[in-house]
Amino acid sequence: MRPSALSLLALLALLTPVAACSGGKDDGDDTATIADDTQDDDTGDTNADDSAEDSGGGDSGGDDSGDSGDSGDTGEPSFEPLDGLGALSGDCGVLTEALLTDPAPGLYVNTLDFGAETFDPSLLSEGGQVIYEAGNLGGSSLLSEVFAYEVLYRCELAALLKTEAEIVYTDSGGKKTDLLVEIDGLKLGVSVTRAYHYPPDDPYTLELATELLTKKLGDLPLSTANVAPEDAWVKQLLSILAYTPEHAALIEESWLGLDDSLRGDAILIVTVTEGDDEELY
Repeated sequence: MRPSALSLLALLALLTPVAACSGGKDDGDDTATIADDTQDDDTGDTNADDSAEDSGGGDSGGDDSGDSGDSGDTGEPSFEPLDGLGALSGDCGVLTEALLTDPAPGLYVNTLDFGAETFDPSLLSEGGQVIYEAGNLGGSSLLSEVFAYEVLYRCELAALLKTEAEIVYTDSGGKKTDLLVEIDGLKLGVSVTRAYHYPPDDPYTLELATELLTKKLGDLPLSTANVAPEDAWVKQLLSILAYTPEHAALIEESWLGLDDSLRGDAILIVTVTEGDDEELY
């Protein structure tokens, strides 16, 4: 029987190779996959994350390079202090792990300008609020301790470990310090004082500055020897809140003239307070 035209067409369709459509679609998918991989490139994400972390004031090599360049141009460290009560300027982001483990002493000066801001505990950092609510062991120095910590937190990313009454000592009647903080994973004792003389209109002299430093620096090794092993620090910071820039200049002049045995390995953070700061003194 002679096949019909329709039967011939069906037979031809069966014998004709099928086009490789799936191969064409796979090529398109591979291209899309490559584009996705490029978009999700870890290198791009890592660089962005590293930049964000570096700008936060870490002690990585990238930060050191930036600080070195910026310091050469402006004389100021490149680290931007965290927001808080009062405007911070001057030496900030200086307490690196290398410096804190170095036995040499050092002095750094910054300024905390409150302007017309009035004291509001809600504007303090979490650690500052803990210190404020805990109070201190006597005297009128509570706010100076609060703002000594605020400067360390905002400039050096210090974490509060213990307040004055929480630090453990071998002799409860011996010398003590004011705060226990952590910077770059290192425990640090913080002793707080003020460069101030009453009445404030009376001249602040080099003799008064030397008297203050001699007493406070002499106390540091005593409290270091007294602290219990669980709270032992690697170094002590002496935080001095200065009533005026002139007070700070006299502290620095006195410091430079002190015997090395008295300075020991202490780090001085001298903070000049400006603006509405009467409550601190």
